[in-house]
Amino acid sequence: MQVLCLSLRQWKRVVHHQGESPLQSLSITPIKNDQEEACTLDGAVDRHGRPAIKRRTGTWIAGILILVNQGLATLAFFGVGVNLVLFLTRVVGQNNADAANNVSKWTGTVYIFSLLGAFLSDSYWGRYKTCAIFQAIFVIGLVSLSVSSYAFLLKPSGCGDEGNPCGSHSSLHMALFYLSIYLTALGNGGYQPNIATFGADQFDEEDPKEGHSKIAFFSYFYLALNLGSLFSNTILGYFEDEGMWALGFWASAGSATMALILFLIGTPRYRHFKPTGNPLSRICQVVVAATRKWKVQISDDDHDLLFYERDGIKQTSQNGARNILHTQGFKFLDKAAVITRKSDNDKNNGGDGENIDMRNPWVLCTVTQVEEVKCILRLLPIWLCTILYSVVFTQMASLFVEQGAAMKTNISTFHIPPASMSSFDILSVAAFIFIYRRVLDPLVERLTRKSGTRGFTELQRMGVGLVIAIMAMISAGVVEIFRLKYSIKDCNSCESKASTLSIFWQIPQYVLIGASEVFMYVGQLEFFNGQAPDGLKSFGSALCMTSISLGNYVSSLLVTIVMKISTRPGWIPGNLNKGHLDRFYFLLAALTTADLFIYIICARWYKYIKFEERTVGDNAHDIIDQCV
Repeated sequence: MQVLCLSLRQWKRVVHHQGESPLQSLSITPIKNDQEEACTLDGAVDRHGRPAIKRRTGTWIAGILILVNQGLATLAFFGVGVNLVLFLTRVVGQNNADAANNVSKWTGTVYIFSLLGAFLSDSYWGRYKTCAIFQAIFVIGLVSLSVSSYAFLLKPSGCGDEGNPCGSHSSLHMALFYLSIYLTALGNGGYQPNIATFGADQFDEEDPKEGHSKIAFFSYFYLALNLGSLFSNTILGYFEDEGMWALGFWASAGSATMALILFLIGTPRYRHFKPTGNPLSRICQVVVAATRKWKVQISDDDHDLLFYERDGIKQTSQNGARNILHTQGFKFLDKAAVITRKSDNDKNNGGDGENIDMRNPWVLCTVTQVEEVKCILRLLPIWLCTILYSVVFTQMASLFVEQGAAMKTNISTFHIPPASMSSFDILSVAAFIFIYRRVLDPLVERLTRKSGTRGFTELQRMGVGLVIAIMAMISAGVVEIFRLKYSIKDCNSCESKASTLSIFWQIPQYVLIGASEVFMYVGQLEFFNGQAPDGLKSFGSALCMTSISLGNYVSSLLVTIVMKISTRPGWIPGNLNKGHLDRFYFLLAALTTADLFIYIICARWYKYIKFEERTVGDNAHDIIDQCV
């Protein structure tokens, strides 16, 4: 059956029998018109709330707008974030350990705010409105940061470069600075998980061609993110390293403004999914209903559960939401969906059961609702195992930069900003996305075709990412050993150029981190988006972001513990020549190895979510009614 979007005029010509239902009229008087256009089959709607027409909405036209928006927003974010550790040491006057900790806390806060954005999106605002509001906050934060830095912090004039630190600052000026960077964190954090999911919404997964594009979108999304940061890590990084902080911050504010304008321009083209309500209440309903029926015995064949879902209280496919099939495990939660007393219908037909208010979700929940809670519980162990990877990843914005600053950073008279070395990470991401999609994945698919699998699963990709991250930390530790070997012996007080070893020896560790990102973070985006229930898609993307958040906090905690436990001056002192940064890298390699073994156990235990197949008939009534 082909679902058609009919104009009101066409509909009136069809419905001409008084008392006849629309669907009955449609079956009696089929129409054919060249202007009829096919709608999406996944429940997406346009900006007016009507079923989205394939030809006029979504696909790569909307997808490319979102990718460019992501690139510009990332340029703006990393224009601040990539050199924030140097800003804190040179302008604010903090030492290396405090600056690294503050950057980790700030970056962690960015991704904690992603949970807020995901909650508002899934529950109330929808992804489009959430993205627009938080991007506006992002722009305000960057403008405030630019103004406060230029007017108050960069004093005396010309300070902030490597050899000319700035003076002290008043409490009011520092408060304005921290307010600005945390407004930036709020705006970027609330926007990030929703823009990825909103981009995926532009492709109808029920259409084979668009479904393939939806999978590819996540790889291109992460590529756009990295290409956006390439400019900030090179051009902006160079200007900021030379002390032109105000120029760098204003460029970030301009880029964020362009991203917001571009996002709003695409408004008529976007496809939307309406928010499904507060997920916290649905989760609480399952827990309360299961607890109230804790004495109920569940039959082995799960007949009660399946009967309830089929018998009139079946969750509809509105907003593209699909029913979730029952799975084994967490049987206590299954009690929330067990019918303990028979309905009036059974009683009137000769049954001996009692009446029960089947409309009360705090007494009886659907199987789909129970499976939503199970899905979240199954995702949590996988998510927890990704946090330690994020500890490794966050070293690029902190300790890698400090290590690079203590190496030879000159080629003839040209100075290489230490933060710009992350460009090799970005180039590595771009290269490995191409290698993975065009070479590695097709090769693995051919090799595993006989076993019934298709290439790497998302869980396998994430495991490979952990292995490469371990290699990156070992590489960084080895480079630090040689940096110390070639350190300048009489450089007892310097904090930069403390070794004759070239900064280009950092390239392998950056390349390995980039390769691991393609497997870990792209795999995470696909995994959490695909395994999250339909009403919690933004939450699925937020899980990926919050693993980065907690990774930053754990990194900050590790640095603090190491500095307190290690003998003075500690592993990470202001003068790295007096410390043992290599030991910290090897510690991270050992912890990530232990995490890998735990992850393998969790991945083998994990059960994939099982959705009911969408059929046109499930939502044909709703689509036709809305087309009218």
